[in-house]
Amino acid sequence: MKKIIIIFSIFFISCYSFSQRGVRIGYVDTEYILQNLSEYQGTIDELEKKAADWRDEIKSRFSEIENKKEALNAERLLLTKELIEEREEEIEIGKNEILDYQQKRFGPRGDLIIQRKQLIQPIQDQIFTAINEISKTRKYDFIFDKSADIVMLYSDRKFDISDQILSIITRANNRKQLNSKKEKRKAEKEEEALASSLIIDDSKDIQEESITEETVKKLSSKELREKMLEERKEKILASRKLKDSTFTKNNN
Repeated sequence: MKKIIIIFSIFFISCYSFSQRGVRIGYVDTEYILQNLSEYQGTIDELEKKAADWRDEIKSRFSEIENKKEALNAERLLLTKELIEEREEEIEIGKNEILDYQQKRFGPRGDLIIQRKQLIQPIQDQIFTAINEISKTRKYDFIFDKSADIVMLYSDRKFDISDQILSIITRANNRKQLNSKKEKRKAEKEEEALASSLIIDDSKDIQEESITEETVKKLSSKELREKMLEERKEKILASRKLKDSTFTKNNN
């Protein structure tokens, strides 16, 4: 209550201070914005899957404890007092471990809340950035959050800028996707250039076998291998002929 009084006091003082030029006021509904962002829905689905896995694990472990209890009750008459106490202590320890694990996952400072903050924080940052952008460009003096602790007893729809914030975030995300596509195309071009350079390098080696780069481009891989084999055979035959002629001259 004290917080609300302080906020409205600041509001009315500011209204008086800016009365000569008028005060621009707007409000957003953060929950509405989040519900209409596909990124948020994907994040919530991912988090809910993790939470469902944790719940299943807890349920399974409690089921094991119940099975141990039933087994103990069935064997109680056959066990000594010491064994019964030992088994009961084991069951109690197991139960407490599950409760601790449940608190670790779903408690006020548990993994669910921590990971929710971590996953949603980037989206909340987007909203905050969009609010800053619109407050500067359209010169708003106050922008309230309808989803926050402030109790708005009445709010005129014309002051709701939630859809404008959504539009800013959507445009920003589209620009990111466009940049991402450009980067992807750039990477593809770089890969093509690298592949071309490798082909040229390979063709230089092949040229030593008297096959030109133009020939490499025209021939298929199978034809290329056959061509290389033919060239090698010709070189071997030429080498043998040279040796034979040299031998004949020496003998004469």
